Amino acid sequence: MLELRAIKKSFGRIEVLHGVDLTVQPGEVHALLGENGAGKSTLMKILCGLIKPSEGEVLIDGEIRHFSDYNEAIDAGVGVVFQEFSLVPYLNAVENMFLARELNNGLGFMKRSAMRKRATEIMKQLGISIPLNVPIRNLSVAEQQFVEIAKALALEARILVLDEPTATLTPAEVEHLFHVMRSLRSQGVAIIFISHHLEEIFEICDRITILRDGEYVASCAVSDVDQAKLVEMMVGRRIENSFPPKPVIAADASKVIEVEEVQLAKGGPVSSFALREGEILGFAGLVGSGRTETVLAMLGAYSAVRCKLRMNGVEIRFADPSEALQAGIGLLPESRKEQGLITSFPILQNISLNNYGKYLLGHFFINRARELDDTRKAMQQVRVKAPSPHARVDTLSGGNQQKVVIARWINHSMKVLIFDEPTRGIDVGAKAEIYQLMRDFTTKGYSIIMISSELPEVIGMSDRVCVFRSGGIVATVEGDAITSEQIMTHATTGRTHHVA
Repeated sequence: MLELRAIKKSFGRIEVLHGVDLTVQPGEVHALLGENGAGKSTLMKILCGLIKPSEGEVLIDGEIRHFSDYNEAIDAGVGVVFQEFSLVPYLNAVENMFLARELNNGLGFMKRSAMRKRATEIMKQLGISIPLNVPIRNLSVAEQQFVEIAKALALEARILVLDEPTATLTPAEVEHLFHVMRSLRSQGVAIIFISHHLEEIFEICDRITILRDGEYVASCAVSDVDQAKLVEMMVGRRIENSFPPKPVIAADASKVIEVEEVQLAKGGPVSSFALREGEILGFAGLVGSGRTETVLAMLGAYSAVRCKLRMNGVEIRFADPSEALQAGIGLLPESRKEQGLITSFPILQNISLNNYGKYLLGHFFINRARELDDTRKAMQQVRVKAPSPHARVDTLSGGNQQKVVIARWINHSMKVLIFDEPTRGIDVGAKAEIYQLMRDFTTKGYSIIMISSELPEVIGMSDRVCVFRSGGIVATVEGDAITSEQIMTHATTGRTHHVA
């Protein structure tokens, strides 16, 4: 159904795709794998007409196609569900599904009932039930994901690209997505599936194509490889163990932060925890269990009913995150692109954000030489791969964008770092680097709170784990008790203490 032949793409004098091939059959789920920056997104943008190849050919049903824009690709049966949704938040599902391609009568008026009927048919075909009349912004992330897929099917897509579709879904929602994908596969739809979760590849995909540094590496059946071989082909080396060894944290290690009472909602559970010097404290639990809200309450960014906090033995309450910043606490938010970075700015300015005071010359000028020197040192310390400090952040891979946020807090001399989903959307090679950086920081005396939905990450990185359920901490486990069975038992059946 689809063939990409010897695709090359250059931006200026830099070639980012070096003759890539991809073949996808009708009715198959085809995984496109590679580290961040391997060229996957560029290849998919060429497929859907957003950018043009420097060389090579796109063939659909054996016919060479030249797309000047996305609309022409849609007309040829190509639909893409990007990692960042392209839905209009103030329109409802039906309006989004037919946006710019409304069904009109002979007088040019929209046939709303016909569009709603077609939308209902597609939702039934997908086996999902979503309210069609409410604004998209009122739907869950999973529901928005399915609206994106329904939108592609409303445009009669026969080739469907899913870019990191499971990144923000719960396990139950992922399973339903896979059910939908299997249904589409049985109807002859060709699906290109991009994911950094290798276990998903073995569950849902038929074949795999691997890219590395813009080069085609291999194509093979899923049944012909194992996870270790896939990683080796993706990164060009074996990664024996993604998680660095855990140090022994002294029982009498000083407590950097003590949260004695935090209550997120009236009548909800009251929780307490402590963060020790040099440790990684994991926050685990299902989505919506209160992990992120507890941290934001601690920083003064979430209006909790109560939050009693001590830092280095001194009682303190932060009115807003700027006070927490001054106290030496840095947050790497869950959505680095929306909350952690200004992606259209260069690395230099992103690392200096919130910290220009130390570069002031008098009242009006910035010491640019010192700023540049500090930026280079921070980039080197966290191993940011970029042409220069002046490179725009949106030209970097996801792993390097995450490192830029880390570099900012290193430049601020933070002593407590909070990582919220630290490796979401990051490939296996970059994950190993982030994990090693986190351990390097703790050996230097930093303390880390890590919020993660990935159990292997929680188990492999945490010295202790606070398990959340229904807005509060139901258990704290450590040592040999840090197991998937223990964590999930507490997260799904744990009891919380409610107060009036």
